[in-house]
Amino acid sequence: MSALPNGAFSGSLPFLSDQFLFDEDIVYFNHGSFGACPRPVFEAYQRWQRELERQPVEFIQRRLEDLLAEARARLGAYAGASPDRLVFVPNATYGVNVVARSLKLQPGDEVLGTNHEYGAVNNTWRYACQVHDARYVTTPIDMPLNSADQFVDALWAGVTERTRAISISHITSPTALIFPIKPVIDRAREAGITTVIDGAHAPGQIDLALDELGADYYTGNAHKWLCAPKGAAFLYSAAGPESLLEPLVVSHGWNSGRSGSRLFDNFSWTGTMDPSAYLSVPAAIDFQTENDWPAVRAACHALASELRSAIQDITGLEPICPDSAEWYSQMFVARLPLDRLERLRDNLWPRYRIEVPAFERDGEAFTRISIQAYNSPRDAERFVDALSELLRD
Repeated sequence: MSALPNGAFSGSLPFLSDQFLFDEDIVYFNHGSFGACPRPVFEAYQRWQRELERQPVEFIQRRLEDLLAEARARLGAYAGASPDRLVFVPNATYGVNVVARSLKLQPGDEVLGTNHEYGAVNNTWRYACQVHDARYVTTPIDMPLNSADQFVDALWAGVTERTRAISISHITSPTALIFPIKPVIDRAREAGITTVIDGAHAPGQIDLALDELGADYYTGNAHKWLCAPKGAAFLYSAAGPESLLEPLVVSHGWNSGRSGSRLFDNFSWTGTMDPSAYLSVPAAIDFQTENDWPAVRAACHALASELRSAIQDITGLEPICPDSAEWYSQMFVARLPLDRLERLRDNLWPRYRIEVPAFERDGEAFTRISIQAYNSPRDAERFVDALSELLRD
């Protein structure tokens, strides 16, 4: 296989590999799993930690409430959300757990998802439904997925008179598809169905306007594509200060009336913790602003498109969606020959030092590749060469 053409990171766009902390000998195509924090953001994170340790009482008891409010305001402006509708949580799975525990499902209720949802989210709803004698229903969304109508019609086929909530991804974890969620949210509102959006992969990878989107609940990670430190995420409630969400941990803030917001009181003081990851979210926003992130994302998508096409040329297998930023951004999934999956798993990391998921799903084999600002055409070439060698008879 010939090398991919250069130019995906051409022009005035800087190549940002030196801004991250990776070992030099690896190709990291797995940003979607745990993200990576740029040096300036990680330094801001450590500064907050040192400031906390210099005077913990001063920091936590006298300053933290205002500091969190400032960070929430920056995050709200970034995500198109009223700050009074946001609270920080450790990760998106935590956020879905909060909603699932707060809905107070009744026997016979149904929660509808798809067969593209994150495994931990599936487990969360199965647990909540088991506790309340309700049902978690996963409706199949077949691939290739080619139109918004195809998605909405397939999802709505799973709706019944018992459907209490719809819980779907904005960008799916196992298939990296951008779901067209707006028409689902609008239709659900008309039907009186609660919408819960798992936006784990959305912030930093696609633009957000949460107030306009209209979901009842939306949870997203800042520590993935926004590149904040690990343990920084948010939960959005359209009801804002009067939200009925209950914290997973009840502590001094619960129903205290301290801030005038039930949402803030219940979630902002849940026991002693290190808030440095939350407070570093503005530094992550600043980093992306200073590095012209719309251009970075466009360049990453262009490289992803080239690599996706090269993989299809090698395997001859059908893509799961059109080659469009409407369906995927910086992360994509490509089919692999099922009979070579084990060989790929056994060799891509130990032999080629390429960190990338390869997995089986519904009797097919796939790889999920994440392209971030530190990746280059050379990384893509290295993957293509490795794939060609491992699939060779």
